[in-house]
Amino acid sequence: MKERAKDFAEKAHAGQKRKNSDAPYITHPIRVAERLERAGFSDGLVCAGYLHDVVEDTPYDIEDIEAEFGIRVGTLVAAHTEDKSKSWLERKQHTINMIKHAENDIKYLIVADKLDNLLGMEKDIADQGDKVWENFNAGIEKQKWYNKSIAENMYIGMDRAKIPAYFQEFEDAVKRVFG
Repeated sequence: MKERAKDFAEKAHAGQKRKNSDAPYITHPIRVAERLERAGFSDGLVCAGYLHDVVEDTPYDIEDIEAEFGIRVGTLVAAHTEDKSKSWLERKQHTINMIKHAENDIKYLIVADKLDNLLGMEKDIADQGDKVWENFNAGIEKQKWYNKSIAENMYIGMDRAKIPAYFQEFEDAVKRVFG
């Protein structure tokens, strides 16, 4: 199932590029899925890692994901998918609210995604400087608010024994990038 999810995501994101680079977009979902797999999570969660941006950024919808990968994977992807009809602030506030109250698998997916984005942003800043912020819908102050809010709320309701090491990696990256 994981290989099918990877193939599906590769086809869905074909031709897309990452912000601030010419890297194929698919490199991001692959890294997210690999991080989830290294942490020892279920095949369904790893599949959701590959597929987490498909509904948001391609013509496919949740029904396509559910038909191909089942209700559980569809539920995880749906929980992580932003409603692009909403403003940037509304979408980010929804994610913050989601991470406060979501089940662990959704928290694991969101933080794996946000960590990969932030590590990419950190590299881009090192390579390109502050002009990186021009390519985002929100500048540095809003990005700082968003990422710090994720870090502050991701542990709510979690048993310490179930917190993966990459949550600390995310906190550390937030401190490095935003002070």
